Amino acid sequence: MLLSQPSLVLLAAYCHLVAADRAAPTATLDTATVTGVASSSVNEWLGIPFAQPPTGNLRFQLPQPIPSYNTSFSATTYGPSCPQQNISLSIPHDLPAETLDYLPNPSFNITASEDCLTVNVIAPATATPGSKLPVVIWIFGGGFEFGSASTSNGSMIVNKAIDLNVPTVYVSMNYRLSTSSDQDLFSLTAFGFLASKEVKQAGVGNLGLQDQRQAMRWVQKYISAFGGDRTRVTIWGQSAGAMSVGLHMVTNGGNPEGLFRAAFMESGSPIPVGDITNGQSYYDFLVTKTGCAGRSDTLQCLREVSYGTLVDAINQIPNLMSYQSLAVALLPRVDGVFLTANPQQLVLQGSVANIPFVTGDCDDEGTLFSFSTLNITTDAQLADYLQTYWFPSASTATIQQLLVYYPQDPTQGSPYDTGALNELSPQFKRIASFQGDVIFQAPRRFLLQQRSGNQNTWAFLSKRLKSVPVIGSFHSSDMLNVYGGNDMASYLVRFVTNLDPNGSGDLAWPMWTTHSPNLLAFLDGSVTQQIVQDTYRADAIAYMTNLTLQYPR
Repeated sequence: MLLSQPSLVLLAAYCHLVAADRAAPTATLDTATVTGVASSSVNEWLGIPFAQPPTGNLRFQLPQPIPSYNTSFSATTYGPSCPQQNISLSIPHDLPAETLDYLPNPSFNITASEDCLTVNVIAPATATPGSKLPVVIWIFGGGFEFGSASTSNGSMIVNKAIDLNVPTVYVSMNYRLSTSSDQDLFSLTAFGFLASKEVKQAGVGNLGLQDQRQAMRWVQKYISAFGGDRTRVTIWGQSAGAMSVGLHMVTNGGNPEGLFRAAFMESGSPIPVGDITNGQSYYDFLVTKTGCAGRSDTLQCLREVSYGTLVDAINQIPNLMSYQSLAVALLPRVDGVFLTANPQQLVLQGSVANIPFVTGDCDDEGTLFSFSTLNITTDAQLADYLQTYWFPSASTATIQQLLVYYPQDPTQGSPYDTGALNELSPQFKRIASFQGDVIFQAPRRFLLQQRSGNQNTWAFLSKRLKSVPVIGSFHSSDMLNVYGGNDMASYLVRFVTNLDPNGSGDLAWPMWTTHSPNLLAFLDGSVTQQIVQDTYRADAIAYMTNLTLQYPR
């Protein structure tokens, strides 16, 4: 039943009054009392520090745990986001109004600070320290460049779990982020993913992932104070957050250290990346821009320069929505500590946490990221683009074969199943198909193929909003489903509790195996769910997988 606007206002007012009748919730951490917010049927504790501020000499260092909480404090507002660029989506001038309504806006106004390592906990109002409820840890996406835990409403997930009688505690965290450089199109930089030989020698690569891992350790130590069970934790993410989840599965020899028992990935998997020293040229660029050139210890110099100086240098560089788009490789890299090898090689070696997992993609992952390349209109220009930004070490013949697998025919491009429609430029749907497969679909299928028979796995494909002009079932469109409290949210919270997404009221979701690669498709129309086979573009995706294994970025 849909509620009218006046009804929604009255309902919100009622929920506010109900919450106001309850005392502010408290939790005891060590010797400190932490006061949260009572909000309808849930309690929220927001902006709790989980590590020492990564400022001063702790900048570009591994996250340091807080020794203990010995001073009581209020946790009633989200903490500041980690430093990041303001990123604007390149929007073609002639997009239909319906499409514009769905476009994400990464240029949201945020308060950013280096002192940003905080967690948020949302629990049912009835939870007590002895409740031992399952826990879901959310890792936000944003290309490792932008985002904040404050932009996702975790109370929607907790309320869905309550409604299904599988009450759950929700945790989210901030982590240090990255930007990329036009000096080295394949590098990672900035606060969370500085990349160079100096970083590798110091053992301080992939700091954003290390922050996430530290937040998981915090959950192990303190989540019982909020009613959670530290032995029943699921890690869950979308886009860069899902890639992070996949990388936590392959680090440490596949040993999750008891930090989590299951994983849920939306639009992200362990991806093929190369050595952290590939970012050397940008590190040198950053050193020069901040006045650290000539110093004997440039890494220490970068710790000492002012926050403003460092941010000014970072803001001179392009971002995820720039011309090179997903080829900027805003991804973690092999640092010898968190990642000891190309993540997909780790998968091949069996260095994967032996836990149940769910993974899936949207049908048209690449459309949003292909607006910036509309000036590519010929086969020759596309071949040059792929050679320059994606596979600089590949032969011309290899690139030409890739073009055969991803033809110019718009009926085979993305948005898929839309015929000759949505062709913004002669190469738009072709590039969108390639980008969606290389970053999202191919790594997901590769992970499933390698792990089939080793652990319980489920996979999905979101084909909702297919009718949205130009972008179709675009990247992140599934978030409207899960954070909207719809059927994907039901599968999620049941999986968190039972390690199986199935339950009454929804279509039975069979596991994915190599013999029966089942996908749960989320659809528009009267039939909202259907089981389909994960066999589309089989030859093209297999070629892509072999290519990225041979030429990791």
